[in-house]
Amino acid sequence: MSRGEPGEGGAGAEPDGGGTGTEHDLFAELPEIAPTATGRGGAAATVDLRGTLAAIEVLKKGGNAVDAAVAAASVLGATDPFSCGVGGGGFMLVYLAADNKVVAIDHRETAPSGLEASAFYENGAPIAFDELVTSGLSVGVPGTVRGWSEALRRYGTLGLKDVLQRAIQVAEAGFAVDKTFFEQTGRNLARFQAITSSKELFLAPDGEARPVGAVFKNPDLARTYRLIAEGGERAFYEGEVAEAIVAAVREPPIEPGSTLKFRPGVIAPSDLQDYEVRVRPAISTTYRDYTIHGMGLPSSGGITVAEALNLLEGFDLETLTPVEVLHRYLGASRLAFADRGAFLGDPEFVEAPVAGLLSKDYADARRELIDLDKAPTGAAAPGDPFAFQTDPSPSPGGGQSARKRNRGAGPNDAGDNETTHITISDAAGNIVSYTCTIEAEGGNGMVVPGHGFLLNNELTDFNIPSDPAAPHPNVAEPGKRPRSSMSPTIVMKDGKPELALASPGGSTIITTVLQILVGSIDLGLPIDKALAAPRISQRNASSGSSDAETAFLGTPEAEGLSALGHVFSDANTTGGEIGAATALRFHGDGTVT
Repeated sequence: MSRGEPGEGGAGAEPDGGGTGTEHDLFAELPEIAPTATGRGGAAATVDLRGTLAAIEVLKKGGNAVDAAVAAASVLGATDPFSCGVGGGGFMLVYLAADNKVVAIDHRETAPSGLEASAFYENGAPIAFDELVTSGLSVGVPGTVRGWSEALRRYGTLGLKDVLQRAIQVAEAGFAVDKTFFEQTGRNLARFQAITSSKELFLAPDGEARPVGAVFKNPDLARTYRLIAEGGERAFYEGEVAEAIVAAVREPPIEPGSTLKFRPGVIAPSDLQDYEVRVRPAISTTYRDYTIHGMGLPSSGGITVAEALNLLEGFDLETLTPVEVLHRYLGASRLAFADRGAFLGDPEFVEAPVAGLLSKDYADARRELIDLDKAPTGAAAPGDPFAFQTDPSPSPGGGQSARKRNRGAGPNDAGDNETTHITISDAAGNIVSYTCTIEAEGGNGMVVPGHGFLLNNELTDFNIPSDPAAPHPNVAEPGKRPRSSMSPTIVMKDGKPELALASPGGSTIITTVLQILVGSIDLGLPIDKALAAPRISQRNASSGSSDAETAFLGTPEAEGLSALGHVFSDANTTGGEIGAATALRFHGDGTVT
């Protein structure tokens, strides 16, 4: 299921007995959006109905959850191009029913081999964030296509040629612009008008956003998908597509006469050829009677969610009032985010104290810092998880010096502001929880000429300290992957799947997943209620304030938390809803919602 306005998302489940499915069945006349659906034999949830239907179509034709996830993601690259696509990357969590194990596929964008952290500074000061976003410097080496290929090779039953067919058709035939697509174009209007390839694809002949109801077609993306379908991943990482990416990054296609300052980047052909997908173990913790599986580094999501759950496990939440529950939830989020900002980064470059952060004993010690009677007025300091490692020294260089070298200071990065999430299950019991992104809404704003997809601005997920010499686990380095907040999650109970979920939303992804888990596990909310509940998000802000959806601010819970000293910022002023989660709930009778 998905959370969103009608027309923005959709859930699907195969009816009993499955079926063959046809193009007419699924795509000729799109059904009304249903926020939930229950059935057997496989299920899919995405933020766009066409993505959901593409997944269901693959399941009906005998594909598995991995096949369906790639099919859905490729369609979303056409229908939700401001959030995801082949110009970006992602994290895929896969539960393999036959092996009863969870694996994590990291295809996060990577810093080019020629990038140095100094590139993000001018005259000794960081380049303005907005200028860095809309630049070639912000583009990480895309991982999506190689991630799809590796996922299918290892765990799928179909190939790229099979799963890309629906996306090719959707991109070529087009679809009616809806309110969301129109508004997203509008928010990118100034930079699209300044970039020739983006202007040609997304804007009407008068240089304005295409109106609601107009048909948007992307034949260049259809052609790119065809190249990948026929030539595999090499058709993207070598040859004309790779050459076009490198040319666009190094010589941005700026409109003649434009005043936009668009700094070139440093991606080289070898960066694309050498890109590696990393299959990693999932991060796991126990919570109450459940086992929670999440994504490990370079995503901070799984670790931060797990640490916060460990903190909350010391409270008997089901016996508390809603205000008391939320007060503890905000306190746990604050402490977990303090550690996230200080210690986490790409594990190929940073000796992060993961075992310590996941330690129940560490959580017991940190929990004492949550004042049960009042809200804090500022940011929390990070703890000392190294003391709770099996070996407290994180590197051969020695414990204390390594801690000082790796620890970060200052505000947390936002990260992954415009992602999308896909949740799939199949009749065999396999599950995919997949979050993919191009980072900001519209990525770096630049469409690769002739190929119909936006490039990411993922390298702005690196921390850029005001002092270029300041140590931080998430500073840019050649070949490094920026820290992410993406939190694909799979929940098990007694060895069986219970829930799969995640959300877009930058660093609020972590708190969104956490709040849904608390609502579902501790408060016993049905999954649709847990997803729909108004959200609040505490991410260790220096002011101590939390973000809140407008719908929350008028509630008795908001009043009660305010009485404890909590201060809220209205999320409506910074983007509206917090997250847009999708989830699947697995029932004991074999049905899925």
